[in-house]
Amino acid sequence: MNFVLALLVPPVSILLAGRPLLALVVFVIWVPAILFSGGLGHTVFILLAWIIIYQSGEERRHREIMRGGRRDD
Repeated sequence: MNFVLALLVPPVSILLAGRPLLALVVFVIWVPAILFSGGLGHTVFILLAWIIIYQSGEERRHREIMRGGRRDD
């Protein structure tokens, strides 16, 4: 779901991945890039969002492995 959201609004998907400061920085850069380049730079922000989402998933998996597979739910 978050990967699809990254196609449309990359800063929001980065925020949902747990990186609020990075999401703010990306938003401040993303809006002028969309307005002035006509959307040509949008692909770079999509790739950045996908990398961040993938990285947060890997960190979550690593934490679960280090806990021994237990869930704290």
